[in-house]
Amino acid sequence: MQIVIVTGLSGAGKSTALRALEDIEFTCVDNIPVPLVAQMVDHLAHEGDRDKLAIAIDARQRRNLSAWGATLTKLRGAGHRLEVMFLDASDGVLLRRFSETRRRHPLSGDDLSEGVRRDRELMAEMRHGAAVVDTSNLNMHQLKAIIQDRYGGTGKLAVTFVSFGFKHGLPLEFNLVFDVRFLPNPYFEPSLTHLTGRDPEVAKFVFGPEGSEYVEHIERLLRFSLPNFQKEGKLYVTVCVGCTGGRHRSVAVVEELRKRLGHDWDILVRHRDVERGE
Repeated sequence: MQIVIVTGLSGAGKSTALRALEDIEFTCVDNIPVPLVAQMVDHLAHEGDRDKLAIAIDARQRRNLSAWGATLTKLRGAGHRLEVMFLDASDGVLLRRFSETRRRHPLSGDDLSEGVRRDRELMAEMRHGAAVVDTSNLNMHQLKAIIQDRYGGTGKLAVTFVSFGFKHGLPLEFNLVFDVRFLPNPYFEPSLTHLTGRDPEVAKFVFGPEGSEYVEHIERLLRFSLPNFQKEGKLYVTVCVGCTGGRHRSVAVVEELRKRLGHDWDILVRHRDVERGE
């Protein structure tokens, strides 16, 4: 069977993850006691009519988590294709989510911050060796898309390119950042200032000798880095490209990288500041 263990911190998105997996025909089980997991998998495998299973396990089972290592070994020893996906988020984001939804944290008592701390401590062992997804800057639709592409689509690493303007602040979500402010700036060309990096005239201006060489360097770095990110267990990578205002140079570079890498990776492009101008 293909088995995905969905685990992580309370409030990090496990319910969304299970719904996403259910939509691509996984049988989903939430919070079955760890000592019963192997028995349930054996039963489903013997029935033979289900080949995709997702199991959510979290700190609500704090008394049973010590049995997880032995259970994992048993499942892998039985020949199942198994991956552990750990959903994480920053403490501040988790606190905000629980405050906004008015849900009670399963470990909080009267102190939500203490509950988040205890949750992180209890789940530390399950995080080790898992494919970690930090949902701090993902909405539920983005998380669903990442999971469904990983387990029901191409299986490729999901790569997001974000163009932005440094004067509007660095994006919170990034794995790699490239600064293109040294390239010629179309903003100062009267015929180009009202256009964006998606216009061919702007791209031609940006990709002089320096611009073309820089994009080639970025492409080579990404072709080296992305397979290694995937080998590490990442499900998605965010690559940010910044210029001054986020309207011309960064947009042109992102669009060029999309063309160069789009056949090999699942590319999503977001031009954060393109409508804000310099």
